[in-house]
Amino acid sequence: MTEIREIAFSPDWPAPDVKFLRPEIPPAPQLPIDDVFGSRFSTWAREAAEAKGAPLDYAVFSVFSVLSSVIGNARWVSPWRGWTEPPVIWAMLIGLPSAGKSPAIDAALQPLRAAERPLRETADAEKRAWTEKAEIAKLAESTWKETVKAAIKEGQTPPDRPKEADAGSPPHIPRLVVNDGTIERLGAILANQPRGILQMRDELAGWLEGMARYSGGGNDRPFWLEAYGGRGYTVERMGREPLTIDRLTIAVMGGVQPDRLKTLLFKADDDGLLARFLPIWPEPAPLRRPRAWADEDLMRRIIEKLLTLDLLTDEHDQQRPWIVGFTDDARDLMDQFRQAVRQWETEADGLMLSFIGKLPGLTARLSLVLAFLDWASEGAEEPHQITVQHFGRAAHLVEAYILPMARRAYADAATPKAERAARRLVQVIREQGWLRFTSSDVLRLDRAGLGTKSALDPALEMLLDGDLIRAVLVPTGPQGGRPTRLYAVNPAILEGQA
Repeated sequence: MTEIREIAFSPDWPAPDVKFLRPEIPPAPQLPIDDVFGSRFSTWAREAAEAKGAPLDYAVFSVFSVLSSVIGNARWVSPWRGWTEPPVIWAMLIGLPSAGKSPAIDAALQPLRAAERPLRETADAEKRAWTEKAEIAKLAESTWKETVKAAIKEGQTPPDRPKEADAGSPPHIPRLVVNDGTIERLGAILANQPRGILQMRDELAGWLEGMARYSGGGNDRPFWLEAYGGRGYTVERMGREPLTIDRLTIAVMGGVQPDRLKTLLFKADDDGLLARFLPIWPEPAPLRRPRAWADEDLMRRIIEKLLTLDLLTDEHDQQRPWIVGFTDDARDLMDQFRQAVRQWETEADGLMLSFIGKLPGLTARLSLVLAFLDWASEGAEEPHQITVQHFGRAAHLVEAYILPMARRAYADAATPKAERAARRLVQVIREQGWLRFTSSDVLRLDRAGLGTKSALDPALEMLLDGDLIRAVLVPTGPQGGRPTRLYAVNPAILEGQA
């Protein structure tokens, strides 16, 4: 074995490329809750998060998704003519199983279920009355048919079908939230419920992966792409009558673990479905005993008030959304925001580029939900226009929080493979405290992404180019053989300085 001699390392190092010294996953941004929301909702969200032992971020964006489904097709937003957006928000809560995703979702979901209960009880009573009427109608139908047969036999004119023989359509049982709705089931609900609905999934990864599997009817992804945009859709399945939905409007909410998200990122199709989700990945909440929850019923009252928003019935007796337009000042601010988005796009690619491209529409949606949250919680007047104050708060939330959070969530997918390996190698150097190391030293550790020569070599090249390490020539021994690959380490790596 070749003996490695002591080498005199030069103290003169250039500044290393700082991108390799940053964490592989960017830190979570701070949610600017007091800058964006009114005082009543901010207090509720803080207390709800603490009571559930969950990060504030989970509670807030669970509410965004729930309220977007409650507003649904009652109100859409339009920055200017030719551009309309439904309020639909898809929230993906990212974290380990103990992060508090489900409890935070419950804080928003339980009031929604409570608001649904009296609607269902009323519909159940109507259905019981209809069932009795249907039995009478069946008897009337049978009697009429016998009378018709007798009239025909005697050469007389058959009597008209009596009104009592028609029980009418059964009443629809309303649903504000479903947990595992198939396309057929959701289509049946929305054909009778033009407002929209919320799809709640405890684990989004399996649902998203399963969309591409064929199960007798085809790929589900086109359905969900349209559901985000509130577009018209016809559900067709073999052996069943097609269902046409004028505005397929479905909000989606659920959780995913970081490792499952990473798998999704690298398997994601190029259709933009994953980029429609708001990825929320905060730091874990501190462990502490919760204090009293002062106004636990606030969210129920907000939901009940939003449910009073009716759809517009037009001159053709068709129901459609009321369109909430922008003020001139808000349009000007949207123009400025779109210019900022164009700049952000120049610095992104792949999934991150797709996500950024949807930010103007998303921000318009957020401004609509914020406006009606103010109305339902803070005592504001019902908004008939989106003001610069509404849109400004939504744009601030996007720039200060949602965009940095997406960069955190999509960091693995947005970083080239060799750069990810180089960052991991820096972590290994820091963990081991190496001032010098060989490639064999790294390979012996058998770390993920660095366990083979083909994976390690590009990482070494990137760190060499970035002045984080230097190759040191070690002469071969008297018996020859392959030279040892020895590297000196820039002290800035160990000091954590750029």
